Amino acid sequence: MALPGDTERADDPADGGKRVAPAVSAPTARTAWSITFLVMILQTINFADKALLGIVARPLSEDLGLSNADIGLLGSAFYVLFVITGLVGGFIADRVRIVWVLLALALLWSLVQIPVLLVGTFTALIVSRVLLGAAEGPAGALNNVAVFGWFPKSKRGLPSAVVSSGTSLSKILMAPVLTVIVAAYGWKAAFWTLMIVGLVWAAVWLVVGKDGPYSVSSAREEAQAGTTGKVERVSFRRIAALPTFWGGVIGMFAIYGMVAVILTWLPSYFEQGLGFGRVDSGLLFALPSVTGMASMLLVSFITDRLAGRGMSVRISRGMVSVVALFVCGVMLASIPLVHSAWLAVVLVVAGYGAGVASYPLMNVAVAHISPERQVASTLGVFTALFSTSGILAPWLTGHLVDTATTPAEGYTTAFQIFGVVAIFGAVVMALTVNPERDRARIAAIDTLTSADGSVDDKS
Repeated sequence: MALPGDTERADDPADGGKRVAPAVSAPTARTAWSITFLVMILQTINFADKALLGIVARPLSEDLGLSNADIGLLGSAFYVLFVITGLVGGFIADRVRIVWVLLALALLWSLVQIPVLLVGTFTALIVSRVLLGAAEGPAGALNNVAVFGWFPKSKRGLPSAVVSSGTSLSKILMAPVLTVIVAAYGWKAAFWTLMIVGLVWAAVWLVVGKDGPYSVSSAREEAQAGTTGKVERVSFRRIAALPTFWGGVIGMFAIYGMVAVILTWLPSYFEQGLGFGRVDSGLLFALPSVTGMASMLLVSFITDRLAGRGMSVRISRGMVSVVALFVCGVMLASIPLVHSAWLAVVLVVAGYGAGVASYPLMNVAVAHISPERQVASTLGVFTALFSTSGILAPWLTGHLVDTATTPAEGYTTAFQIFGVVAIFGAVVMALTVNPERDRARIAAIDTLTSADGSVDDKS
C-alpha cells in the first residue's frame, strides 16, 4: 500500500485535469502520520473538555443545588460562541498558517478553565463554558484541515478518522481517569487536570507542529507564484449553495445533537434512567466510544481503499454516511420500546458507533467540493452550522427529564426524538450529497468567471 505522500496521478477535472502530485520522501510520510496522531491527541483533549460536564453533572448538581435544566443549560452554553468562532476561525485559517491557529486554540481553551477554578459558582461555570466553547469552536474542522495538508484527497478518509477517533479516546481513556479523579478529589480537580494537559500539548506542538505539502498555506503560496492550475478561489456563497454542502449540514446537524446529548447526559442516563451506580455509569460512558472509534477507523480505511480503486466519492463517502446515519437513527428511535437496561445500553452504544462513522467521511466529501485555498473556511462553516444542534439538544434533554413522570421516560423520549431526526437527515443526504457533481460546478463557475472577466464570483 502506498504511503500517504507517495507520487500519484490525481485526475480531478476541477483542478485542471491530470496532474502529478509532488513526490514526498518516506521521512515526510512518517512526519504526516506523526502530525496526525498529535492532532488526534488535541482532538482527544478537545472532547474531554466537552465530556467533562457529563462526568461532573451529578456532583455539580448536589454541590451547587442545580436542576437537570440547569445542567442542560451548562451543556448548551458551550455551543453559544462555539458556532460563531467556528464560522470565523475557518476564514482566519485560510490566511494564517494552521500550525499557529491550533497553538492559539489549545492555549485559549486551557486558560478559560480559570474562572471555574477560582470561583466555582454556577455563574462562573456558565462563563467558563461559553468561553471554552468560543476557544474550541474552530478546532474540529481545523484539526482535519491540519491533517489534510499532509495527504492527497484520495487518502484523507483514514487520517480524518484517526483525528475523529480522538472524540472516542476522550471517553475511552480520559473519561474513566477523570471519573476516578472526581470521586477521589472532587469535581474541580478534573478541571485542573484538563488545563494542565492542554498546556503540555501546546508546548509539544510549538516544537514539532508544521504545515504539510498539501496544506492551505502551500496552496496559497502556489497561487501567488502562479504555479498551480487548480481552481483558486470562488465566492463562499457558491460553495454553501451546493447540495452536498447544505445536505451534509442537515445530516450532520441530526447526528451532532445526539453527540452533544451523549457528552452531557449519558452518565446521568445510566445512573438516573437505568439504575447503574455512579462509578459504573462513568465507566460505561466509554462504551459508545469503543464502537465509534472502531467504526470510524474501519469504515474510513475501507472507503479510502475503494476511492483509490476508482469508486466515486458519492458512493464511498456520501452513501456510506447515509447508511451509517440511518442505522443510528433506527437504533435510537427504538430505545423507548425496550425494557431491559442492558439492551438499552446496547442500542445507545451501537447507535452512537454507527452514527459517528459519518463524521470523517462527510469531512472528506465537503473538502472535496472546495478549492484547496478555501478548505479551512469551508470545513469551518460546515462544522459551525451543524454544531448549532448542540445549542438546543442538551437543554431540551434536561427539560424533558425534568417534566417527565420519571427520569427514564424523559431520557428515552429525548433519544427517540434524536433518532427520528437522524433518519430524516439520512434521507436528505441521500438526495443531495454528490461531491463529483458539485466539484464540477465549482470548476464551471471559475471557467465562466474567467471567460467574462467578472470578479463578482471571486472572493
